[in-house]
Amino acid sequence: MTPRALLVVLSALALLAGVVPGRAASPAPRIRSLTGELLVASPEMRDPRFARTVIYMISHDAGGAQGFVVNRPLGEILLAKLLEQMRMDGSSASGKVRLNGGGPVETLRIFALHTSDYTSAHSAVVKDGVSVTSDPSILLAVAAGKGPRRLRLVLGYAGWAPGQLEAEMEAGAWIRAAADESLLFDEDHDKKWDKAQARQKIDL
Repeated sequence: MTPRALLVVLSALALLAGVVPGRAASPAPRIRSLTGELLVASPEMRDPRFARTVIYMISHDAGGAQGFVVNRPLGEILLAKLLEQMRMDGSSASGKVRLNGGGPVETLRIFALHTSDYTSAHSAVVKDGVSVTSDPSILLAVAAGKGPRRLRLVLGYAGWAPGQLEAEMEAGAWIRAAADESLLFDEDHDKKWDKAQARQKIDL
């Protein structure tokens, strides 16, 4: 094959792949990360699992997104009993903790959303003094009086595949809003959706 014929073939293959010879490939669309922000269900939300939910986003990038619903209380349980159910020593534990529905994925797994004054090998800071711990051993710290200043225990999480959340936002199912400690850990769940909507951010 002559050099000219080879160039024609390579050019054709490049066009089929969406690449123009001599020009750098277009970068992937940049994701406006919602990490550390609130995702608030719009009044147009059609999925009953997420109607009037407020979700704190712990990660969001080109690989997908993950967050915890923060306004779906499930009820209280004795801390000693919860530790016992998780096969940990709860003999010295006292008081109750509130469990919350965090989302439809892995609904039997407990996660802790909390202030960053507590940390462990299983903790990660999300943003602005808010962390998440994925190991239930945080409950032992709570029982010993060494837990975080503010804590929300959630069962399960909400997750999105790459591009899925962006498509849902484009369809008007979600709005983004500013998050802070007072709203995240507020126990007035009936008003949390309205308060979160009032914090809506406008993308220019």
